[in-house]
Order: sequence, then structure tokens, then C-alpha cells
Amino acid sequence: MNIVAVSIDCSRIADKASFHAVFAEAFGFPSWYGNNMDAWIDCMSSLDDPDAGMTSISVPPDGAVLIKLEKAGGMKARATRQFDDVVECAALVNWRRVQMGARPLLFLAFDDKDI
Repeated sequence: MNIVAVSIDCSRIADKASFHAVFAEAFGFPSWYGNNMDAWIDCMSSLDDPDAGMTSISVPPDGAVLIKLEKAGGMKARATRQFDDVVECAALVNWRRVQMGARPLLFLAFDDKDI
């Protein structure tokens, strides 16, 4: 399995707007990205479909993306809703794919053992 790692500096995330800005920058979301979790799910669901044009990062069909949430404990304390959103929505992306007979696409890693 080909795994592409993307680091997210969670110290830059304080609210909804900064969450979407940080992820859009890290993953190269399109200029028309909607800055909401439905749009985030759409973009993250297409990481193995470069022709969709939803991200500048892509993986082959047997690949996955490891999202390394750095300084995640601070984000969880400061931007609890956004922390919960990334965990729940990554799980939703994977659940939908498994239901269609595909492999999970997203892995999350936290650098804080207290999460």
C-alpha cells in the first residue's frame, strides 16, 4: 500500500475558518472550495481520483493518506468542534468507501498521547 503523509500544524487552527484554510492549503483544495465539512468530505473522498481536480495531492487506487495532526491536543482544547469534525468526517469518508467495497482512504495520527 502506498501511503502519502500530510502534516497539519494544528496550532494554526482556532476556529472553522482557520480549519478550512489550513486543510485547503495542505491538500491543495480548489479555489471554489466551500469551506464547510460537506466540501471537506468531497475533497478528501477524491484523493485517489486525481481527475476529479479536488486536491493537488493524490494517491494510487491502492493508496491511502496519513493525516498527521501535529499539536493536536491544543486544537482539541481550543477548537473542539473542528477536532471532532476531522475525526468524525475522516471516519465517514472511510465508512462510505468500505460500504462501496473500496479500501479506507484516510488514516489519522495524533502527536499527543492525552487525546
